Amino acid sequence: MGGDHGPSVVVPGIKAYRARFGGEQVHFHLHGDEALIRAEMDKHGLTDADCTIFHTDKVVAMDEKPAQAMRRGKGSSMWNAIEAVKNGTAQAVVSAGNTGALMAISKLQLRMAATGLERPAIVASWPTLRGTTAVLDVGANIGSDAKQLVEFAIMGEAFQSAVHGIEKPTVGVLNVGSEEMKGNDAVREAHAMLRSGHLPINYYGFVEGDDIAKGTVDVIVTDGFTGNIALKTAEGTARFIGTLLKDALKSGIQSKIGALIAMPALKQMSRKIDPSTVNGGPLLGLNGLVVKSHGGATAEGFGNAIRVAVDLARSDYLTKVGTNLARMAEMADLAVKTDGE
Repeated sequence: MGGDHGPSVVVPGIKAYRARFGGEQVHFHLHGDEALIRAEMDKHGLTDADCTIFHTDKVVAMDEKPAQAMRRGKGSSMWNAIEAVKNGTAQAVVSAGNTGALMAISKLQLRMAATGLERPAIVASWPTLRGTTAVLDVGANIGSDAKQLVEFAIMGEAFQSAVHGIEKPTVGVLNVGSEEMKGNDAVREAHAMLRSGHLPINYYGFVEGDDIAKGTVDVIVTDGFTGNIALKTAEGTARFIGTLLKDALKSGIQSKIGALIAMPALKQMSRKIDPSTVNGGPLLGLNGLVVKSHGGATAEGFGNAIRVAVDLARSDYLTKVGTNLARMAEMADLAVKTDGE
């Protein structure tokens, strides 16, 4: 029921997912206003064999504070969907709703995947010249210490392997330069921990802002403050380029003829960089699978968020993350004992 469009995007998003990715052996539980959902199902040719509706007229508002959502959210469409994952009646939840509320309710119900983890991290699948790079965190944690950055590396590496099929993803830490002395204490300490070789991670080293679009590494680790600014800047730049391109192609008869000839290629480029289409950011670190869809996503974009959730549910992502987080805890214990000696 959340996002900018509610069921009018979520329901056709299911159809878009099936058209593009198949959707065999995937059944959908739709939580919200049954009358609105049923109308969209009828409109798009979906039946009870495809989807089960769980009615509630209670909704978490897009501008509701996370603390309010936790206190008053029980019985809402968002709460009930997350509860279905907690109870095992669903394997993953996808929501275009209030990000802060989604994170707070998910953490409250599902808990964190390992002792010591404080908050989930949101990962963005970033289109690059080489394919797709996972960037995290992009907004869940404003500030992060070295330990959290290493946790992001562990979770991002497992995500990239599960969703994008990369066997040994390369991991980089975002910094203001590639030199060893550059960056703040947290970045340099995380770099040292990852470079030590105690974790089974294919660590590349420091990367800079322009390395994101280049696809220099498969996973880029940063704090949520920096990551969110980078993400919003990229989205704005994509829209800016798209607007300039449209204006240029309408500037004269020759431009219009050229646009018609180049249209297939232009559409392919637009699909690759459009933030409403490149969509689906999992909340990594939870003891369950929760995927955040862009609030303004198109039906195609919501379908892509569903694909991310299904791929994670069918993978060993949670097991791999748990194993590596446990190994990280062992590293910390060993460091404490060594310092004590």
